[in-house]
Amino acid sequence: MQATAVIFGAAQVESETFDGIVRRCERQVLGTAFRILGNWADAEDVAQETFLRLHRHGTRFADDAALGAWLYRVTMNLCFDRTRAAKLAVELPELRCPGISAESCVMRDQAKDKLMAALAELPTKERAAVVLREIEGLSTAEVAGILGSSEVTVRSQISKALGRLRLLLSREEI
Repeated sequence: MQATAVIFGAAQVESETFDGIVRRCERQVLGTAFRILGNWADAEDVAQETFLRLHRHGTRFADDAALGAWLYRVTMNLCFDRTRAAKLAVELPELRCPGISAESCVMRDQAKDKLMAALAELPTKERAAVVLREIEGLSTAEVAGILGSSEVTVRSQISKALGRLRLLLSREEI
């Protein structure tokens, strides 16, 4: 692919190819899609479509933050489209646990299974807000921009979602 310059701030720095951006950002996009959709096959489809749209859009962004925000926004929109089209089915992949005991690996997998099942129970916007803010570590302002909501709405969605998650996860322990 042809190298296209990515501009950071006011100065142009070393150019980054489309392939370089994909390599650098694919884990972020795929992880976000998986946490929203709960299923690797759908997450891979969304990640592929996100990067197809990036290719069509071009790789010129004001800075790295603008690129990241654009990727999150497109990923979230594609996830919302997919969840609107069909009910979410939670399918977790086989996870490998190198370097830890089999018992610890099983316990970790069970905790992930419970969390993913609980996330799947949340309304789509609340799940997205929690994933972006609490798991991906974005600021409330960034989440609001990605979801097209106000910061107050995002904080409210996160608060409600965390309360629901606590309730769902505590029910599992009984």
